[in-house]
Formats: sequence, C-alpha cells, structure tokens
Amino acid sequence: ILLPIVGNAAEHLTAVDVAMKNKMDLSLGVALGSSSQIALLVVPFTVCAGWAINVPMDLNFHPLGTGILLVTVLIVGSVTSDGESNWLEGAMLIAAYIMVGLTYWTMPDTV
Repeated sequence: ILLPIVGNAAEHLTAVDVAMKNKMDLSLGVALGSSSQIALLVVPFTVCAGWAINVPMDLNFHPLGTGILLVTVLIVGSVTSDGESNWLEGAMLIAAYIMVGLTYWTMPDTV
C-alpha cells in the first residue's frame, strides 16, 4: 500500500495540481498511467525480488483478492467515465482504497 503512494508521489501531486486547474483529462491520464505503471512494473518486480530472497510470492490471486480487484476496477471505471469529478467521487475512491487496505491487512495468510 505504501510503495505505490511513496513511489509515485510526484505523479500524484501533478494529478492533483492539474485537477485543481480544471484539466480533468490530463489529471485522469496521469493518475491512471501511474496505476498502470505500478501494476505492470512494481508488482512483477516485487514477485521476482521475493523469489531472489527466498520469500514465497506469486501472482496467484485468491477469490477474495480477485473480487476486490474487480470491485475497484468497476468503481474507478464509473468515476472516470464522464471526465468530471466532485468531492463525493473522490471520497468514494478514498473509501475504496481504505477498504482494500483493511481487507488485506486483516485477511488471513491462508486465503
């Protein structure tokens, strides 16, 4: 959870800055590009790093993790589909992020 936030802090600040200037298309492009970068680069890198240090890691998502991913993709898709935003959509995205974090934090290792 912390790695994407800290690793892309400059991109997050850029997305917020251009959103405050009412350039939502650029803000969405930066934010979604940042998410894609984490998904396509950082996740496989951490799996390879885990293998290198003998920590069992894989990309085998269990049903709960797959369901969480599906719900978050649907939420982001519904929020970004119109190209506009308001405080309620932002609060919904923050709440989804917190719920995902809490779910994975409290999820047993066997799931």
